[in-house]
Amino acid sequence: MKIKSLISTAGIACFAALVSPTTAMAQKSFTLEDLNYGGTNFQKMRPEYRYTQWWGNQLVRTDMDYCSVVNPKTGKETRLFSMDDVNSWAGLKASEEKIRHLYSATFPYTDKPLVMLMNGEENILLNFRTRQILKRWNRVQNTQAMDWNSTTGATAYVLDSNLYVSDAQGSARKLTSDGSGVIVYGQVVHRDEFGINTGLYWSPMGNRLAFYRMDQSMVTDYPLVDIPEVDWVPAKGESRIAKAAPTKYPMAGETSHKVTVGVYDMKTQQIIYLKAGDPTDRYFTNIAWSPDEKTIYIFELNRDQNDCRLVAYDAATGNKIAEIYRETDRKYVEPSHPIQFIPWNASQFVMQSQRDGYNHLYLYGKDGKMIRQITRGSWVVMELMGFNAKTKSIIYASNECSPIQRNIWAVNIETGKRTLLDNGKGYHHATMSADGSLLLDTYSEPSVPRKSDIIAVSPKPTRTNWFTAPNPWEGYNVPDYECGTIKAADGTTDLYWRMVKPIGFDPAKKYPTVVYVYGGPHAHNVDASWHYGSRSWETYMAQKGYVLFILDNRGSENRGKEFEQATFRQLGQEEMKDQMQGVKYLQSLPYVDKDRIGVHGWSFGGFMTISLMTNYPDVFKVGVAGGPVIDWKWYEVMYGERYMDTPETNPEGYAKTSLLPKAKDLKGKLQVIIGTNDPVVLPQQALSFLKACIGAGTQPDYFVYPGEPHNMRGHQSVHLHQRITQYFEDYLK
Repeated sequence: MKIKSLISTAGIACFAALVSPTTAMAQKSFTLEDLNYGGTNFQKMRPEYRYTQWWGNQLVRTDMDYCSVVNPKTGKETRLFSMDDVNSWAGLKASEEKIRHLYSATFPYTDKPLVMLMNGEENILLNFRTRQILKRWNRVQNTQAMDWNSTTGATAYVLDSNLYVSDAQGSARKLTSDGSGVIVYGQVVHRDEFGINTGLYWSPMGNRLAFYRMDQSMVTDYPLVDIPEVDWVPAKGESRIAKAAPTKYPMAGETSHKVTVGVYDMKTQQIIYLKAGDPTDRYFTNIAWSPDEKTIYIFELNRDQNDCRLVAYDAATGNKIAEIYRETDRKYVEPSHPIQFIPWNASQFVMQSQRDGYNHLYLYGKDGKMIRQITRGSWVVMELMGFNAKTKSIIYASNECSPIQRNIWAVNIETGKRTLLDNGKGYHHATMSADGSLLLDTYSEPSVPRKSDIIAVSPKPTRTNWFTAPNPWEGYNVPDYECGTIKAADGTTDLYWRMVKPIGFDPAKKYPTVVYVYGGPHAHNVDASWHYGSRSWETYMAQKGYVLFILDNRGSENRGKEFEQATFRQLGQEEMKDQMQGVKYLQSLPYVDKDRIGVHGWSFGGFMTISLMTNYPDVFKVGVAGGPVIDWKWYEVMYGERYMDTPETNPEGYAKTSLLPKAKDLKGKLQVIIGTNDPVVLPQQALSFLKACIGAGTQPDYFVYPGEPHNMRGHQSVHLHQRITQYFEDYLK
């Protein structure tokens, strides 16, 4: 295997990810059972991962059958307890009652030797010093959402669409009674957009609970259908007919749902709703609490998504206190992160914004006055991880070292001085101790499968390597992985690509080539992780003699606002131009067969696949499009209108990007694949394209996975990738 890199450097102590080739060709070959995440051998082929939790400032390894504390200076582990220990202490003997692993053990109190365990039927809070159970309570089954508060011991949960709160003694109170498929409590709203990943928000001390209420009664149903399992036998008197499973789906330009935010007070046992006004055509996101629990902060966005306001509300009355901040943009504003208050100064908070063109950190007073911009530069803050009170700093991840890297930094809030905490290479994800003095940094590099370092955060940070995963692909035939840049269609912007060359590559031969594409917002394909982020299917195809090429076009993530917004109101157009720059580069390579170029992608990538097949029919011979968007007027409101506006306000853009008129231009072999119960990209999209092809006399192929959602689950994913592979084998080779 050989890995080549082309990674630009910027900033202090940042290094290019340059790696050396290995030598001999191995003997074993991969199967899809090895490489696909649904495969029977997939877990053994992944780099080993160590599960951990922080217990205050102590790092705990949570393994299958034991937990141990890790010494941050030496990496030496000291056993805390075993799975047999906790089962014995808890008196669990029956196989269905026992704790079966300790991967999910948590340590909710920084200063107490307590561990939270779960066996699927109950929660157990155990003192592992005294070996005594402090609390155990049955888990409510079939909940739609749940959040336990460690401070008060109360649990908020959603059951049968209604909201409940149980106290520390397990006494439950039903807070709502009108929950249904139409009225939704305590769950994700606005279709997971704007960084929303929950619908329950406990206050810092657990005395109040904020929650979402979503009214979907005005939203049109989309008629999905559940079909019976193949071996299902109906009970006597039960119909064997498939059942309607409609989903609420607000399409671009159509009536959307209405969201309000409620607050339940544990002491008064009363609910109030924030007095935010008429929720029609408005989005409420990134809920945050003040440290004293008296105020709730919410980013409010208009339906056009170009006017964003941070608003403070009184948590006791629901009254509006003040508009703290406002940001507008001629294209769109995209609030995706709640504000975070400074632990050592309850009157100041940190806010993330792209207002200067890149996502950065800003310090504000709770009166709404900006104190200073904390970070700045032509790079992106990717995550605010937390704070270190001793050094008065913020710990965050960014791509300052390179656009395709992710590195961990500390920045002093007062001075703005930045300190690189990791090794300056690769792709890093870190977790923090309670006070931010220690980090567990887990990362990979193009030739490094996985490592875990313990970082001591100080003016001069130190790193201790705790774990280096062995290469799980040792002994296999592994292709060459390369990375480089080309210019975008604008002639100035650098775009990063990854190439996977066939095993046994011979530069004198000509190879069939598959372009794998996604291309849409909030995603990227190429980064400085192991094998440059290569999908395992690419390795499988390289084993079969294909060149694989992957390019991150303008519109993808982590390159700044101008880069992302280049596609506004014309999704697919600039992206295709950039992808064709990649094809132009491919065609310049002597080992790429210009007459055997294929393309494959899923979701937005499915849209891009058909776009490329029909706009450049003489270039792409074969395509496989999974879950494709065909016309953006059939996509959902939040995402669709952010990037395209409405069909009424942007008719030219919707007409230009629709693939229905392009059905007549299909020349190559195209296979369209969907799950019949896809609630993200509705089946109507692909079916409408097929109908257009019938009318135009063109002949795509079509395959469905009955009952499956947007992505195929479990072992069906192996079947899917067998099918994708075979299509290229049949028509591109």
